[in-house]
Formats: sequence, structure tokens, C-alpha cells
Amino acid sequence: MATTRERWLDEGLTVLATEGAPALRIDRLAARLGVTKGSFHHHFDGSGAYKQALLAYYEQRTIAAIDEGIATRGDGGTRATLEWLSELALMPGPSIRPTELDAAVRAWAHTDGDARATQARIDARIIDALQAVWRPATSSDAAARTAALVPYLVSVGAAATVPPIGADELRAVYRLLLEIAPLAGGPSGDDAR
Repeated sequence: MATTRERWLDEGLTVLATEGAPALRIDRLAARLGVTKGSFHHHFDGSGAYKQALLAYYEQRTIAAIDEGIATRGDGGTRATLEWLSELALMPGPSIRPTELDAAVRAWAHTDGDARATQARIDARIIDALQAVWRPATSSDAAARTAALVPYLVSVGAAATVPPIGADELRAVYRLLLEIAPLAGGPSGDDAR
């Protein structure tokens, strides 16, 4: 069975999530896949190109997952969409933001400019998407952005906590946020300036 480019990238994400960026070595990945390093060089022009491809793959998968999650429930209203996204984020196994992988990329971003740029684009895209979901339930774009930031920052913080906050506790926090955020309405456009 041929080792495809996607298998190399999937294995890289697994290693990144479980062992961190320093473990992303060609020899190690080849051993885990049971192939020679020649297979790697068939798909990638060195470790730098692999890193770029891995970050692009991660970004594409993350953004596609959030877009798909919103599109799936987008016409159900703000609350239904946010409840659905909360459940997707808390799913065991593959989810829209696997906690370990998210934490590993964020850690990598502290020491690597490419990882930092990738994470910045992902964060901006997710916050923009959440702001669009919140907009119909708030009084202004500024209020929608604030409402979007609250659950996103809770999610990032919960993943960064050692150990990460468990799914049941995080689910309870999201439910609380869904109850209070629309009532608060966030700052009005005038107050946000």
C-alpha cells in the first residue's frame, strides 16, 4: 500500500497533538508509518516544505470544520447554531477543534513564525464566523464580536488549562454563556467606540 501525502500529514497531526512539534522528524514519522524516508521525499521537498504543508493542512481542516458546522445549522437561528457548535467542539474523537492538537499548535506558535501566522488566521476566521452567527441576536457588530469572543476565549482557555477542562464541565459553561450572553446584548455600537 502506497503512503500518500495525506497519510504523512495525518500522522504529522497525530504526532504534533501527542508529542509536540519537536517530535515532527522525518525518520520518526517514517517509522510510525512503516515506510522508508524515500516515501517522504516523494511527497515533500524537505522538512521545511513538510512543516508548511502540515500547517496548511491543519488550517484547511480546521476552517472547513467550523464552516461546515455553521452551514449545517446556520438557518436554525443563533441559539441552535451555537448549541450545535458547542456540541461539535465537545465531541470525543474527531471534532472541529481537537483539544490536544489545538494546544500543540498554539505552543508551536510561540516559537515558530509560520505556526503563529497559521494560528492567527484560524483564530481570526473562527471569531469572524462566530460573530456572524451572533450578529442577528445582538444590537451591533461590536456587540456580536464581544459575544463571539466570550465562548471562543472560554474554549481556548479550557484547552490550555492543565489538565484541560472536561467536556461535561465545559458543556455546562457553554450553556451558561448561551443563557446570559443574549440577555446582556453586549456593548452597543456607541459604547464600543
